[in-house]
Amino acid sequence: MIEVQHLYKSFDGRDVLMDINMVFRDGQTNLIIGQSGSGKTVLMKNIVGLFTPTRGKVLYDGRDFVTMAKKERVMLRREMGMIFQSAALFDSMTVLENVMFPLDMFSDMNEADRIRRARFCLERVNLKGAEEKMPGEISGGMQKRVAIARAIALNPKYLFCDEPNSGLDPKTSLVIDDLISSITHEYGMTTIINTHDMNSVLGIGESILYICDGHKEWEGSKDEIMTATNEKLNSFIFASDLLRKVKEESLPQPLPRRGETPAPELREEPTQEN
Repeated sequence: MIEVQHLYKSFDGRDVLMDINMVFRDGQTNLIIGQSGSGKTVLMKNIVGLFTPTRGKVLYDGRDFVTMAKKERVMLRREMGMIFQSAALFDSMTVLENVMFPLDMFSDMNEADRIRRARFCLERVNLKGAEEKMPGEISGGMQKRVAIARAIALNPKYLFCDEPNSGLDPKTSLVIDDLISSITHEYGMTTIINTHDMNSVLGIGESILYICDGHKEWEGSKDEIMTATNEKLNSFIFASDLLRKVKEESLPQPLPRRGETPAPELREEPTQEN
C-alpha cells in the first residue's frame, strides 16, 4: 500500500500540487486521471522519487520515502517496477535481453536462473517464442508487453504505469489493460496507472483519483463514476456526445408522478383480445 499525505509541490514559487491525500491499495488497479497540466504526472514523479515534495509524506507500507536515507531508497526502488509511456526498450538488445536487464543489474541470480526468470515473465505476457526478436521487429502492442515483462522481472511490490496505452489502437489497449489488471491481482501488487484513456478508466478503474488544477477533485471507482455529480469530473470524463449518452443511459429512469403520463418506454402495451 502507498499512502500520500498532505502532499504539496511547487516550482519557482508556483504551486502545482496542493494538499493531495490518497491511499493506493495493493491488489487493485489505482488510476490517476486529469487533463494535461493538471498535475497528475507531477504527482506520479513525486511518488516514485523523481521529484521531492515541497511538503508532505509518501508512505510505502508505512515507510516515508521522502525522509528515508539514500541507501534505504535504493533498496526500496528494487521493489518497484516501471512501465514507461514509450515502452523504452533497448533497440540493440533482443526481447529476452531487455527483460533480463533489471535482473542483470539488481539480482543475485546466476545466469541460468536469470534466463529462466526472463522466459517465465515473457510467457506470462503471452510472448513465448519472441525471445530472440529485436524491438524493431515486433508491433507496438508487443513492445508494451515486453515492457510489462521487464517491469515484473524482479517480482516488484509496487508497479507504476505511465500512459501504458499511449499510441496503441483500442483493441490492443484493452489487451494491455487486462494484462496489467490480471498481473496486479495475481501478485497482489500496488499498481498505480497514470492515464487519460477513458476505456481504461471505465474498464479497470477499481480506484480512481481525479486531479484538477493541482487539487484532489474526486475519488471513487469505475462504478461510482457513472453516477458522480461532480461537475468538473463529468465535464472531463464525459466530454464527448457518445460518453454523455452512455452516462445518461446508465442512470435509472425516474418513475412518473401520480397523474402524469408515463414516458413512452414506460407505458404498458395494450393486450389484444382474440
